[in-house]
Amino acid sequence: MSGPVRVGVLGPVAAWVDGAEAALGGPRQRAVLARLVAARGRVVTAGALVEDLWAEPPPGALAALRTFVAALRRGVEPGRTARTPARVLVTDGPGYALRDVEVDAWAFEAAVAGARDLAPAAARNALDRALGTWRGSPYAGLDLPWAVTERARLAELRLVATERAAEARIALGQAADVVPGLDAHAADHPWREEGWRLLALALYRSDRQADALAVLRRARALLADELGVDPGPRLAELESQVLRHEAGARPAAGADDVWRDTTSAYDRVVAAGARTRLESTTTLLRTLAMTGGEGLAAARAQRPAAVRAAEQLGDPDLTARVIGAFDVPGAWTRSDDAGLAAQVTAAAERTLAALPDDAPDTVRARLLTTVAIESRGLPGPRGPQAAQEAEALARRTGDPAVLAFALAGRYLTRFERTGLARERDAIGAELVSLSARHGLATSEILGHLVRMQALSALGDWTAAQRHADDAAELGRRHERPLVGVFTAWFGALRSAAAVPRGGEGAASPEAAGAAADAPEAEATGVEAVAVAERAYRAAAATLDGAGMPGMADGLLPLALLALRVWRGVPADGGGSDGGTADGGSADDPGGPGDPGVDWGPYEPWARPHLLLARSTQGDAASAARAVRRLPDPPPGLAAEVLWVLAGRAAIAVGDRRVAERARAALAPAAGELAAGSGVLTAGPVRAHLDALTTFLDG
Repeated sequence: MSGPVRVGVLGPVAAWVDGAEAALGGPRQRAVLARLVAARGRVVTAGALVEDLWAEPPPGALAALRTFVAALRRGVEPGRTARTPARVLVTDGPGYALRDVEVDAWAFEAAVAGARDLAPAAARNALDRALGTWRGSPYAGLDLPWAVTERARLAELRLVATERAAEARIALGQAADVVPGLDAHAADHPWREEGWRLLALALYRSDRQADALAVLRRARALLADELGVDPGPRLAELESQVLRHEAGARPAAGADDVWRDTTSAYDRVVAAGARTRLESTTTLLRTLAMTGGEGLAAARAQRPAAVRAAEQLGDPDLTARVIGAFDVPGAWTRSDDAGLAAQVTAAAERTLAALPDDAPDTVRARLLTTVAIESRGLPGPRGPQAAQEAEALARRTGDPAVLAFALAGRYLTRFERTGLARERDAIGAELVSLSARHGLATSEILGHLVRMQALSALGDWTAAQRHADDAAELGRRHERPLVGVFTAWFGALRSAAAVPRGGEGAASPEAAGAAADAPEAEATGVEAVAVAERAYRAAAATLDGAGMPGMADGLLPLALLALRVWRGVPADGGGSDGGTADGGSADDPGGPGDPGVDWGPYEPWARPHLLLARSTQGDAASAARAVRRLPDPPPGLAAEVLWVLAGRAAIAVGDRRVAERARAALAPAAGELAAGSGVLTAGPVRAHLDALTTFLDG
């Protein structure tokens, strides 16, 4: 099957499949695609499409529409075989809709809306990327009424994005840089008071007070002479601030100035090679890690170097402080870099052994918590043991920050078996309560995320949503952008969990294909599941550049495969792009699913399902061999889902031994959903246990 499909309407209507431009045909065919884009994924009935394509529909307009749809499908899904359901331009009830597609206008709108809650630097970057996707006038060449309306709406949104990007740059101290652009913007759009306000503000913050006042007076005169109105409150307030030289119009003397002066003083006063520099470096790395993205990656890479430098000084107490100061909690149970984690763990163990007997409990607790956190997702008793010891010591100290860190380590190792969601929820509840009382924002955010995850497994969606919202609010307030990744995935999880029961038993590919071109046909199971798959793909975009490869690797295809296996929809390449395995031998299918799909650490559990999705006898034999070779899933947030995949594959190939292992492993989670990660689900564990029992006892 074909790969990712992108549609562009921020310019002439176009589409790309696997990076190559698709053949869309003539203007009316392009208008059909554009009209479905304007519907933002909602169904447009065939009758409405006919009315929107022709002012006076000719005889045979409906037949012509179906011809256009069929041609568009060939263009955007060139690899689709006959009688298989469309994946992109789908039939849904009485009409058509777009599914599984990236649209530049949709992404642009989401970026502009999301930038409202971002810090200035992140907002500037997001808005610059969004504005860079424009290729010209939206829906260029289409003069139909709905296209004219959409063009005007998007053009207005572009002006808003331009102004917000300029405002972010002004907040970042780049006022002089934005003056030329804002000058042109105000001249081109003289009735936009926000453009005049930002231009005046940029001039004032560039130490051009007279020019700022001239701009404000020009705006006032223009509004009065042409429209007969006074400036709005924001424009009037800025004029008053400039006249009074108030701080509101000038950047605060904090932030960059304080940072520059403080670091300059530090370099002058603290001697090169002083031990305190190492502790200061670790504190800085801790702060850097909280920023996510490049900051998190840099902090992760530099941390082992700081630890090695401390060890070289031969002072276990100093090394312990350097290691323990990096008290960055985690909400995912797979390390982002196993090699670096192993280095830090080994250093923490060496330091624990070298500490004097009278070392403070706080120091030991932090080191033990570090061992627990860096050992997360690994089999064996050391991680849980270190977490238990750290928690006991932390409670003895009475230090809330040390206890919060220890609880974070306890949470990450509370995966000795399945079915422990209630225990993790209790940890999350204590984290929230403790952190709220003592102003520990980072730990409070973690507590809410832990509860969001655990309550997802327990099926309490109302409470889980409340904690997701609380985490998101704290993340915005304290500039923790990575929180948004987890809450976006939680939203996708809720979409997957809400797929109607009709999506559970999909129609056969033949039956779905036969109905694919008939607008009156009911949506197939594949189409119902596609709604959730689209939500997963949107959530996956938040992981781009987030600096969390331990979470990102293979997560999207795993989420899609788990959904399909639960709902009884053919794996068909895991659903990542609807592809199928190809290439390689029977035992090694090469890249499972589409060639570009990376299953990461989940490949062993995906392989049997991908092989079973193919129809040859050799593939079935290979699937049976793959099931026999399945290892136990590592302890962590995905364990229940991986055991479900193992159990369902064992049933499909008739492997009783693996089915027994899966049933025994899943039994403690019988009352839970396989959704404890808070990001993906394979449905109620009880349903899978019943299937395993039927197979084993039948």
